[in-house]
Amino acid sequence: MKQLLEKILLCEKLEKDDMRELADFAVIRSFPKNTILITEGDEGDSLYVVLTGKVKTFLMNEDGKEMILNYHGPHEYFGEIAMLDERPRSASVITVEPSKFAIISKSRFWSLLENHPEISFKIIRMQAMRLRELTEKLKNMALLDVYGRLVKVLNDLSTEENGITIVREKLTQNDLSRMIGSSREMVTKILKDLVSGGYLEIKNRQIIIKKKLPPAW
Repeated sequence: MKQLLEKILLCEKLEKDDMRELADFAVIRSFPKNTILITEGDEGDSLYVVLTGKVKTFLMNEDGKEMILNYHGPHEYFGEIAMLDERPRSASVITVEPSKFAIISKSRFWSLLENHPEISFKIIRMQAMRLRELTEKLKNMALLDVYGRLVKVLNDLSTEENGITIVREKLTQNDLSRMIGSSREMVTKILKDLVSGGYLEIKNRQIIIKKKLPPAW
């Protein structure tokens, strides 16, 4: 457990004894796929550290329309906002595959910040980074068309493996439409055209970027 926590950005500055203490206070829980961990509007009483698996953070309106904010995988954490401002949860979180977490209570979280001021600064920097990402997403939603938003997401999530550029997440067309605020039909049409033009290849939800995506559709 201690070795897993040492990989978390939040815990890089902790001494071994402090790390052991934190591990002792964390509760380890495993959940199957499609388990709701956090519901928007609920009281925030814990911080989740992803040990294995993956979760999706999202918003949903009264009509059931969903917008995906981001994904969190191993060595990342979520749930800290409600504990910092002591207000209700700002978004919902669901597992997208079987996942294991180290769950840290609010009292233990505040004890951690009080005993390790450097951790507070790390969290401030992380919150600033996430705010910048949100600002960028809002700018894209306001200023880019559907094609531009889709290309931005594909490029942002791409990585090179063995000389091949792939999108890290295995996303469905529904996932992509919820990430960029568009209809699934529009996303499907754009992807089909990009595949026909030789820009993309899609196998078992794995998107391969074969060449630079065109600036316009």
